[in-house]
Amino acid sequence: MFFNVKDMEQIHAQKQFIDTVIVPLLSLEFADERSKQSSSAAEFLMSLTAFIEQQFKGRLLVTPPFSYIESLKETVSPEAIAAELQSAGFKHIFFVTCDHHWTTMSDSLQVVWLPAIPLESMDKAVKQRILEDQLKQVIPTFTKVWTS
Repeated sequence: MFFNVKDMEQIHAQKQFIDTVIVPLLSLEFADERSKQSSSAAEFLMSLTAFIEQQFKGRLLVTPPFSYIESLKETVSPEAIAAELQSAGFKHIFFVTCDHHWTTMSDSLQVVWLPAIPLESMDKAVKQRILEDQLKQVIPTFTKVWTS
């Protein structure tokens, strides 16, 4: 489920079944030498979170990406985002990112770090296989939290 009117209405109607949120953390860089890498990571992260949502539809919500620039990274507070989502009734909050920085944050946060894979030059079938492989890496993290 995504953060749109139709899905949010469904989430409110079926709140007891939708207990998980995925928040993509997305670094935006616009300097010529870093913009291609940043946009490639953004494309990968958004494709992966959409694929995860497709696989677990009815179990989780994917929020719009929380985007930040490098110079303001230290002011970003995933803890505040998590607290807001918990107060809305979500039990499990996962932050998904390609920025390794977030893995050093609080141990109380569920941060899923994945290296960015450049999808832009892949054909559709290869892209699908890559996303399936990445999903296989993420599923154990979700199921561990869901079963504890």
